[in-house]
Amino acid sequence: MARDPRYAWLALNRISGVGRVLYRRLIDRFGAPSGVFQSERRELLGVEGLREQTARNILNFKGEDAVEREIEALDRLKIHLLTLRDPLYPPLLAEIHDPPPFLYYQGCPSPQDRGVMALVGSRNGSPYGIKVTERLAYSLAQQGLTIASGLARGIDTAAHEGALLAKGRTVAVLGSGLDQLYPPENRKLADRIAATGMICSEFPPGTLPERQNFPVRNRIISGMSLGVVIVEAGLRSGSLITARMALEQGREVFAVPGSIESFKSSGTHRLIKQGAKLVEQVRDILEEIPGAFSCGPSVPTEQAVSSPLPAFTPEQEKIWKALDDGPVQVDPLARQTGLGVGSLLAQLLEMEIKGWVRQLPGKFFEKR
Repeated sequence: MARDPRYAWLALNRISGVGRVLYRRLIDRFGAPSGVFQSERRELLGVEGLREQTARNILNFKGEDAVEREIEALDRLKIHLLTLRDPLYPPLLAEIHDPPPFLYYQGCPSPQDRGVMALVGSRNGSPYGIKVTERLAYSLAQQGLTIASGLARGIDTAAHEGALLAKGRTVAVLGSGLDQLYPPENRKLADRIAATGMICSEFPPGTLPERQNFPVRNRIISGMSLGVVIVEAGLRSGSLITARMALEQGREVFAVPGSIESFKSSGTHRLIKQGAKLVEQVRDILEEIPGAFSCGPSVPTEQAVSSPLPAFTPEQEKIWKALDDGPVQVDPLARQTGLGVGSLLAQLLEMEIKGWVRQLPGKFFEKR
């Protein structure tokens, strides 16, 4: 019986002394991991950076049972492998210095992932940051770009939600095994992403979301992307690591400005001072992207989702305009629109059901 084609990929990944760079050199030299295991000692030692002990580890591999157990786990969990040799492997990710030899994934890879834009930021995003992120993601997804982020709370969640709202494609890259999804409250969001996009990880099933995994994850987010947009990041934010990796990988770095009084924007403002492109509208991103993506008319960031307008009643149009500057509580909203509180709440309920607005804590409402 022929051995499972995943076996050699997983086995080579378990060899002590074979890191990502050497893994790439080995499959470039021998064509595939199976060719590595079929090679002779002298052939292995001809690969740059491969030491004698590593050659012995390959030739005397004893981890068959562990690999077979991993394959069984992948089948049970419905997790697939996307290898460097697969034509649907994200092409920009394949170009970085140390690409993952394969990604564990659920969902569906796509040729659309030639054009990926990453949006990342604070796990504790403000209403402003969440709103801007959703609208940027929405507009970028409408242009045919895949939106990449890390499925974390806050800005990452808003990025995925904005892409899904536009019926676009989004990819979530995890810092854990796919069976150890973090944060757990994003399970339903992950399922929605996998239905039309992809969730993926470099880490095998069973890997917990430990702190040291996230910089490793961040290089994948930036590596697969044409550029990275940072929304709300403090001076010690992990998003700044993503920005640094993006620069090292030759990617564009963008930053959305925030309030000068907010510590959540201190990191993004530093990036802007250091040369990141300031984003005020979607065109600021699109005009930096090589390729044939249609930019359409210049659309301010704050209005990115609002054109064309939904089919409002006259009362709802008043409410929509009153929400232009951000979240508003019910009582001030009633005064601005001239509507009675009862009528206002009825209209807001209908708008919320239709996905046009959403309620925030404290009886605030904002545009979606």
